Amino acid sequence: MDASTPTFLARGNGRTLSEQLAQRFADHIGQRVLPPGARLPSVRDCAQRHRVSPATVVGAYDLLQARGLVEARPQRGFFVREASVPAPAMPARRALAPGAPVDATALIRGMFNSASALPSPGVGTLPESWLDAALLQRALRHASGPGAAASWLGYGNPAGDESLRQALTRRLADLGVPTHAEQIVTTIGATHGLDLVSRTLLQPGDAVLVDEPGWAVEFARLARLGVHILPVPRGPLGPDLAVMTALCKAHRPRMYATVSVLHNPTGASLTAAAAHQVLRLAETHDFTIVEDDSYAWFAPPHALRLSSLDGLRRTVLVSGFSKILTPQWRVGFVAAAPALAERIVDTKLLSTLTSPAPLEQAIAWCLDKGQLRRHAERIVSQLDAARSRAQRLAEDAGCRFASQPQGLFGWVDTGVDTDRLAAAMHDEGWLLAPGSLFHAGRRPGTLMRINFATTQDARFWRRFVAVAGYI
Repeated sequence: MDASTPTFLARGNGRTLSEQLAQRFADHIGQRVLPPGARLPSVRDCAQRHRVSPATVVGAYDLLQARGLVEARPQRGFFVREASVPAPAMPARRALAPGAPVDATALIRGMFNSASALPSPGVGTLPESWLDAALLQRALRHASGPGAAASWLGYGNPAGDESLRQALTRRLADLGVPTHAEQIVTTIGATHGLDLVSRTLLQPGDAVLVDEPGWAVEFARLARLGVHILPVPRGPLGPDLAVMTALCKAHRPRMYATVSVLHNPTGASLTAAAAHQVLRLAETHDFTIVEDDSYAWFAPPHALRLSSLDGLRRTVLVSGFSKILTPQWRVGFVAAAPALAERIVDTKLLSTLTSPAPLEQAIAWCLDKGQLRRHAERIVSQLDAARSRAQRLAEDAGCRFASQPQGLFGWVDTGVDTDRLAAAMHDEGWLLAPGSLFHAGRRPGTLMRINFATTQDARFWRRFVAVAGYI
């Protein structure tokens, strides 16, 4: 055990070490870092991990049992209880930082955690140091120029600012997706766009195909709508077409939610052969394909999209700008067939009425002046270098990549349970994205998603090797 291992335990603070250790496990259980049924570390492993005596660990586990949070199983160890009602709270203490992620909301909460100065390998955004604050300031100055404020006094066009929708038609044409402004609806980020499309197309009980692995927020959002989620295994070339065909015949899905280009979390992109087969299935079984293109600015210029092959007949393209510009600029868009775009505007009116014209006008300026293109080129160059370094560090640490490293994310096989790894690393200030996050049904395993831009710190990989050694 590395003697320099950080620990949250402190002697002489008025609480016994057993109480402090029990509180930390109670926090993890409450935050679902340790979900119902999860096994706690053995007494020996826990004592070694936190540099305390086995008696201290036994005392902590006894406290957790007394609170109804865990149960002892003979010859197997201690497990988080499947509680039907909330267990009694542990004694109050200081406010907690967000927990390590095991579900969508936990990961999102973790992204807002500013308590740790360490890079976060599990986040989905670029480092702040990579972003161009001066560009944002110039864009806002343009949007607030003489006479601009007059356009802000009313609700504006429910479909979105006209200048941005026109700029987007030119951007999409460059991607091989010809559109007209009336086919574009602006949104408050890409996630809002996906939600608008789903609420427009789906009713509770409808079946929806999703990639697995896929993005946990999408799974959680669809589950809240009451739809039947049908996971389709996603490989390096695209979805498993045999499984997709069988699901289509058995369930008659209404929609397929997918990421064609730089899939999250694997980084893979759809091949032309797979794309044609998916479109044929959509035609045969009468479902709509919703294509999340959030990572468009990191992709090669001529990456293949289902929307470019289909011409937005059975496809809907959703994208945004927070990944490339800044997470705070929540501006996205939906491109769809004209009749569907009108229905999406109706859904938007019922949720947000309109979207913020000043930010939309600022992004239109970035697009029209070529500023966003030049910024993206700089980011892609930085990302290429970061990916090469992170790949080397990961492989030196004994990991292997489950798919070819591309784009922002890497899909890494660690060889250890990444739920347990995430919980252990969280105690030291590292936010990880374990593989179970990316399955529609919880499935612990050895995979995790890393952000190449935030995984270049050799300190992380040294701690990874040390922690993985005793999990």
